[in-house]
Amino acid sequence: MGVTCVSQMPVAEGKSVQQTVELLTRKLEMLGAEKQGTFCVDCETYHTAASTLGSQGQAGKLMYVMHNSEYPLSCFALFENGPCLVADTNFDVLMVKLKGFFQSAKASKIETRGTRYQYCDFLVKVGTVTMGPSARGISVEVEYGPCVVASDCWSLLLEFLQSFLGSHTPGAPAVFGNRHDAVYSPADTMVQYMELFNKIRKQQQVIEKRKPNQ
Repeated sequence: MGVTCVSQMPVAEGKSVQQTVELLTRKLEMLGAEKQGTFCVDCETYHTAASTLGSQGQAGKLMYVMHNSEYPLSCFALFENGPCLVADTNFDVLMVKLKGFFQSAKASKIETRGTRYQYCDFLVKVGTVTMGPSARGISVEVEYGPCVVASDCWSLLLEFLQSFLGSHTPGAPAVFGNRHDAVYSPADTMVQYMELFNKIRKQQQVIEKRKPNQ
């Protein structure tokens, strides 16, 4: 596990999500990257059950339960503005038993899946983000394997990102600033995916509001 940057790639003008994904993967293949299987990251949102909030008008808390195919034996539970809990896959069963405290938000499932590419010391994953049956965006994950401290390799990661993302190259992830010289962990990657999924959800809400009433 190296240092990872997760970002969103805008859909190219006049193209569909799938066509933009194909343009990106073609660029990677032209650089010399080789396919290394597939990947999937999913996220389901839970909110605090109304029965636990009392009568003080408290705002409910959100929890995101996530899985990553790179870590098939783990489940990640991320709290809004809070810690990330790493558990085994039985955590999903526990959530069913905790339905009196946390309830699954309606139609909250969001996931990204696509192809993994290896290029020298970089592992690149380009995915199609879907909510229900519809494609909603594009995720790009780049991991630099030999390094475990973000501040030691961000300039190298940035240079590689620029080679195929061009003007859409992201800035340093917020989680990098929080970690300083700490060892990077899989939980840091999941925080980035949580932020990406929430960003895409908000973009979708804006699009839905702009639609004329049927």
